[in-house]
Amino acid sequence: MELTVLGLTFAALLLIGVPVAFAVGLASVATIMVAGLPVAVVFQKMVGGMQVFSFLAIPFFIFAGELMLHGGIADRIVRLANSLVGHVRGGLGMSNVVGCTLFGGVAGSPLADVSAMGSVMIPLMKKEGYDADYAVNVTTHASLVGALMPTSHNIILFTLATAGLASVSVLGMIMACLIPALILTLLNLAAAYGVAVKRGYPTHGKFAGWVEVARSFAVALPGLLIIAIILVGILSGVFTATESAATAVLWALIVTIVVYRSLSWKDFIKSCAKACKTTGVVLLLIGISSAFGYFLALYDVPQRTGELMSSITQTPWMIFLMINLMLFVLGTFLDMAPTLLICTPVFLPIAQQYGMDPTQFGVMILINCALGLNTPPVGTTQFVGCAIAGISVSDVMKSIWPFYGALIAALMLVTYVPAVSLWLPNLIMGK
Repeated sequence: MELTVLGLTFAALLLIGVPVAFAVGLASVATIMVAGLPVAVVFQKMVGGMQVFSFLAIPFFIFAGELMLHGGIADRIVRLANSLVGHVRGGLGMSNVVGCTLFGGVAGSPLADVSAMGSVMIPLMKKEGYDADYAVNVTTHASLVGALMPTSHNIILFTLATAGLASVSVLGMIMACLIPALILTLLNLAAAYGVAVKRGYPTHGKFAGWVEVARSFAVALPGLLIIAIILVGILSGVFTATESAATAVLWALIVTIVVYRSLSWKDFIKSCAKACKTTGVVLLLIGISSAFGYFLALYDVPQRTGELMSSITQTPWMIFLMINLMLFVLGTFLDMAPTLLICTPVFLPIAQQYGMDPTQFGVMILINCALGLNTPPVGTTQFVGCAIAGISVSDVMKSIWPFYGALIAALMLVTYVPAVSLWLPNLIMGK
């Protein structure tokens, strides 16, 4: 009875448009009232869920991304991307993919990526004769790589969601995401090029030469160095993952204020305000999801879900496909943070039962969440890209399939080829 109340209340609240955090919290309160337990249990679990030292990495990474977003990093990355691939057929589309990938590595947020790069590249592509739907699809799909980059706070969220279920390190997750991020970028480039050739899009000038590439790289390098600083710092033991996030903020301030001198006081205040707002939302979700997770564990939801799936099939590859399908459906209604926090405790034990490594599962759920960001009815990055381009979501969805195919191909590789995500962490960290 309690489990029925939990599930139905949560689903009903989502369907009538209640924000996810409140839907989760109200469903937890309704369940505890039906169970006859003290309501204080919900608040105890919320407070306990948020009182984790490693959570400090989340606001720091969010703040660093906002500083990079408002600090003029995007324009310099666009120049570098154009110098590299702007001369290829559909050159602006290719530049967009490279630029979004590089900026995603700096900001660590798909939403920040599509906001910064989209505001620069989408109007430019339309001006050069590219269709608006192509410009949006290139930008939104390339920006999803940011969810897999070292500066992504979603990696931190996943490691925290695995507490008590498996031992997953932040460094291991960062290493595991690098090769899938590269593969996804190459697949996005292939999709952008294929569509550009089919539609007969122009090149964006001639190759400017390696001198211009070197000059553009030197200008963009201070911003791009944040990726190397985080990786080298953690690998060498100079600082922890939490300290690396604080270092990212410090470096972002140095680059945008001292090196580029492009961060105004107004933009700094705007970055602070947006980071505070986003952090508040994320921490609220973490706290409420801790209470929600308590009920999932109390009423054996992972075990019951696993038994249900086992009654359908016991073939591992089919189980993994079913997990992906359920994550995809849930990801179309939930944002990345709630999907990670709610679904990890349910599906990770099932994936482990059928032989999937927890780190591999982490990369798989991150890509699945990214897929959800580009799928209505939530589709956050999709809506932002469409708003910038002045085109409807339905028009964009008609031509999304080559780019969707790239994302699904990367997801299938991570799901069924463990070495894609595990080879690098095993090589560097040992096993």
